[in-house]
Amino acid sequence: ASPPRAFRAEAARKPAVAPPPAKKSEGVMLRPAARQRPEVLAIGSSTGGPQALFSLLGALKDDITLPILLTQHMPATFTAILAEHLARVTGWPAREATDGEAPTARTIHVAPGDRHMLVEKGSDGRRIRVVDDPPENFCRPAVDPMFRSVAAVYGAGALGVILTGMGSDGTKGGHVLVDAGGTIIAQDEASSVVWGMPGAAAQAGLCSAVLPLDGLSDWIRTHVAGRG
Repeated sequence: ASPPRAFRAEAARKPAVAPPPAKKSEGVMLRPAARQRPEVLAIGSSTGGPQALFSLLGALKDDITLPILLTQHMPATFTAILAEHLARVTGWPAREATDGEAPTARTIHVAPGDRHMLVEKGSDGRRIRVVDDPPENFCRPAVDPMFRSVAAVYGAGALGVILTGMGSDGTKGGHVLVDAGGTIIAQDEASSVVWGMPGAAAQAGLCSAVLPLDGLSDWIRTHVAGRG
């Protein structure tokens, strides 16, 4: 089913972030992926993100069982609609994250609009935190704080994915994630609506793969299976 018209309009809306200088995808330097199998899939996206997410996660619905943490630049009310549509596309539970819940296998936890989503590890295990910290990169929710927290909790077991979007959100947090031993991959320029966020990460040398959506799903499938 198609998402409601208001949701489609909001999904196409450009967020209030400053675009980076125009960059080309040629000459991107890739880094080796972590040898450890991923324990979590953390995805960041913005402009053009919903359709990219439907494509990517729809292609993976039969192949992975990881918890999925998703930060899409989108205001309150629309993130709940996004989660509902992702549930229909994948057949997995998908919902706005609630503070204190555990990251759950084969479940999509969506950062609520106007809140950052983090993960932390305590005496009772890993828990999601939903916080009102200040915006980063002009955004709340933002990808950078999610990536930093995922790096701290999962280390080399973290797999971050950066999809189409304006700006550079995800690059600073991506540095922290790869420094902790984790892996970042990104959507390529040709298949992105805006190659800002994935382009910034790719040009910073953070990525182990820069691919179109079908290539990303194949790469994730292979890496999660331990064959990459």
